Amino acid sequence: MRHRNTILASILKAVPRRRFEGFVERHGGDRYVKRLRTWDQFVALSHAQLSNCGSLRAVETGWNANAHHHYHLGAGPVRRSTLADANRQRPSEIFADLFNWLSGLADRRIRREGSEMVRLIDSSPVPVGELFKWARWNGRIKGLKLHVVYDPHGDHPRLAEITPANINDVNVGRDIALEPGAMYVFDKGYSDYHWWNELHGAGCGFVTRPKSNVRFKTVATHCGPFEPGDGCTVLEDSRVVHQTRGHVRLEMELRRIKIRRHKDGREMALITNDLGRTADEIAMLYKTRWQIELLFRWIKQHLKIRSFLGRSENAVRTQILVAMITYLLLRIAAKVHGVDLTPIRFIELVGQSLFERKDITHIDKPPEPLHRPKYTHPNQLAFVYG
Repeated sequence: MRHRNTILASILKAVPRRRFEGFVERHGGDRYVKRLRTWDQFVALSHAQLSNCGSLRAVETGWNANAHHHYHLGAGPVRRSTLADANRQRPSEIFADLFNWLSGLADRRIRREGSEMVRLIDSSPVPVGELFKWARWNGRIKGLKLHVVYDPHGDHPRLAEITPANINDVNVGRDIALEPGAMYVFDKGYSDYHWWNELHGAGCGFVTRPKSNVRFKTVATHCGPFEPGDGCTVLEDSRVVHQTRGHVRLEMELRRIKIRRHKDGREMALITNDLGRTADEIAMLYKTRWQIELLFRWIKQHLKIRSFLGRSENAVRTQILVAMITYLLLRIAAKVHGVDLTPIRFIELVGQSLFERKDITHIDKPPEPLHRPKYTHPNQLAFVYG
């Protein structure tokens, strides 16, 4: 009989074991390990993300109940205490390296040829409870921040970094490897004129909102008439230069675009170094920033980063990284197998059929009926219905 992978094995197939073991060896993940290898830990945590397990006991029970499927996953049974020790002690950098590698793989497999390079940058708080003594307080939440660079056309995160909650967003933005020709879209939390100069010098565009106290001198103004756009109306389109008494100054000519949103009538100003696009196109670029907000909402609603399987900082970081890896694996599997389902419907079906042996392409179809050959003994009379 031809072997057929389970749904979980098909999703994890995008992770080559040799590549994974290279990350483990780089960080010494399996050094002095006797029972639970890092691969076993990763597979168990991925199962926990997809099956919505809320505790280590639930992970142990649900995983070990399907021991007959472990062989083809290259894993074995887990114990709650051993998994807790692994989450606390194994370097989370192993999973950070795996995420970065999978992000490059996803970019090659699910990118759209000919689409422009748009990169959305934002962060989302990951609050933790009072029992997490190591967590930092930033005035609003106590916990961590998840920083993401997102490709809206490929619909996948390209970079994910986890920092304490009191780290400013722009500190992470400065460390991003810039892609010449890309358009970066971010909010006013990334206001750093030195960094904006670096973006412009690297041949990158940016669209953002200025702070209220920034000063600009108008060079030229195009006041319309402007046609109502998709969701907003352009009120003003001006070319400006930055004015400041300090030492930091924007060296390029900018555009300041004022728009009014149709939804609530709110007016807002946008700043960009792109002098070629129309004002409507710039407004639509900033509107795409909402997609990264939807990404954060989807991950928090459908994956496990609100309740945690450990109280140490390393355990929390590992769980968040495995959640981001799981999202990438779902996106890659849906693209490779041509699954024509919404992400919400797809993850629901995956969670309900993790250990079913069927093709992901037909995950929303009922199983095929068994065609057993009819066998009749030569000495047995057959019933015939007329």
